[in-house]
Amino acid sequence: MNKKDKIYVAGHRGMVGSAIYRKLHQEGYTNIITRTSSELDLRNQSAVQDFFATEKPEYVFLAAAKVGGILANNTYRAEFLYDNLILEANVIHECYKAGVKKLMFLGSSCIYPKMAPQPLTEDYLLTGTLEPTNEPYAIAKIAGIKLCEAYRDQYNCNFISAMPTNLYGPNDNYDLKNSHVLPAMIRKFHTAKIEGAPFVELWGSGSPLREFLHVNDLADACYFLMQTYDGKGFVNIGVGHDLSIKDLANLIKKIVGYNGELQWDSTKPDGTPRKLMSVDKLKSLGFTAKISLEEGITSVYKEFVEKYDQIIAKA
Repeated sequence: MNKKDKIYVAGHRGMVGSAIYRKLHQEGYTNIITRTSSELDLRNQSAVQDFFATEKPEYVFLAAAKVGGILANNTYRAEFLYDNLILEANVIHECYKAGVKKLMFLGSSCIYPKMAPQPLTEDYLLTGTLEPTNEPYAIAKIAGIKLCEAYRDQYNCNFISAMPTNLYGPNDNYDLKNSHVLPAMIRKFHTAKIEGAPFVELWGSGSPLREFLHVNDLADACYFLMQTYDGKGFVNIGVGHDLSIKDLANLIKKIVGYNGELQWDSTKPDGTPRKLMSVDKLKSLGFTAKISLEEGITSVYKEFVEKYDQIIAKA
């Protein structure tokens, strides 16, 4: 990519897309195209056709998606499957038709089988049964990977895919009905702190192991791969180490400064027991994440406190 190349960031208002947008600006790119979902509904095939025919972007980051935590994934199963399938199919196909030089499709670590060996290497895809609670979303993301591979095979398109681990960072979703575990904990602990609540109730047993990557590290990795990687196989993006949900809760509790108790509701689902991504392929290409979990959560919590009233008003 050159500094004046026309680059479309799909999903630029989301956590991932906004991080990629910031990264491109930091690197001096000046011709970045964006559309809000109200301006361009990526589920609308004719609207996507018109957009690509008119704008003719040269590079595309496909970071737009319908996302959420266990509750949202399990409740809105049809929406998570349909919306993600249709938007990625529309964008990938129009990238081919418009002659886009390179596309990056962003997936998710939930593509891997529930009981796959750890750490999760890229070749474990489609080797077992998926986690039931987020199976529709996972199937949609697997379809996106396979679409990119198929368009590469049939049309020689330079379409690559990257699979991030669990993410957090600026512009995260703090709505308790559909957020992921880390931002949900930040909100719960902060609310309990300011209300003087004696305890915070959390879902599950606290035993599952999870890996967390700051979205700025993800943006750096995506930029790096768009500059250097042209392979067919997708690439995991993560930090290569994990911790238990219980340890995460205690870390966030410390950072927030909450002094009450933790109560675990074991009637609620834990999800996949462990999801540690192998980052050997990414490291072999020359990239390693830099932001530690404590450093990252501390910076995110500071931003959360500054915007707390806005976040609550949106909920």
